[in-house]
Amino acid sequence: MSDVRQQIEELVRDNKIVLFMKGTKSFPQCGFSSRSVEVFKRCGVTFKDVNVLADPGLRQGIKDYSNWPTIPQIYVDGSFLGGSDILLEMYETGELHKVLGLTPPVDAASVPKITLSPAAIAAFTSARATADATDVLRLDVTPAFAHDLYFGPKADGDFVVDAGGLTLHVAKAFGARANGVRIDFVTGPDGAGFKIDNPNEAPKVKNLSAKDLAAMIASGAKITLLDVRGEKERDVAKLPSAVPLDAEGQARLATLSKDACIVLHCHHGVRSRTAAERLLGEGFTNVYSLTGGIDMWSLDVDSSVPRY
Repeated sequence: MSDVRQQIEELVRDNKIVLFMKGTKSFPQCGFSSRSVEVFKRCGVTFKDVNVLADPGLRQGIKDYSNWPTIPQIYVDGSFLGGSDILLEMYETGELHKVLGLTPPVDAASVPKITLSPAAIAAFTSARATADATDVLRLDVTPAFAHDLYFGPKADGDFVVDAGGLTLHVAKAFGARANGVRIDFVTGPDGAGFKIDNPNEAPKVKNLSAKDLAAMIASGAKITLLDVRGEKERDVAKLPSAVPLDAEGQARLATLSKDACIVLHCHHGVRSRTAAERLLGEGFTNVYSLTGGIDMWSLDVDSSVPRY
């Protein structure tokens, strides 16, 4: 038996709940790991966190051990449960509480509250005329928070939601994820469509174009602009208001509220997105990555900034 496999077996055997994750429970380093930590916190249980990023052998070893290709991975009482999507779905249906020996929360079977704007109601009413008369308006919300609005058949056990005079059907498996959803119908440069705001979805890194960043700076918006590149690159080209994400930058972050507007940039936008994901793992919720990095700033905003 390999040392890695023996290590995994001991972890799974000696702990009731084991979460093999990217980062730690206090500092998750990917959104899926962060979501899994949050589920266990909501359940009020203690668990063993194992940071696979600290050991490349363990990172591959746990995939081989479980025959499961992604991280995080969850084990309960020695049995493999699955990844973050399965964990979230089990939590929302109350099944996870049963596995953990807990009482399912009362709201696991509660009808979700969904709000439709007048524009959305008008759009759905118009679309209703071309749908099959026996179909109902349905809202699906997957564990990854992909949303689907469509006319389809009723299903046994559906939640029937009165959303401002219009009725939506939501499968019970989607109920908790759909609670608090707000749906609008908007028009813009790319056409018209439905805009869905879901308060249950974990924050995501937002893309920001160079022109939009320039507009934010010109408007006097309160933002913290962080440069994740190294010193040699900053000596070649820099943005005037950017602060290096070094000790000084980390100190500044420590003074910010978790909902502060933070923009990160690098050379082409790859490193800044990785750093932005880490900030989300630390609990920041309003984080942007500059699309195309400082190179795009040179092209679209200020050609006096050197390209390299």
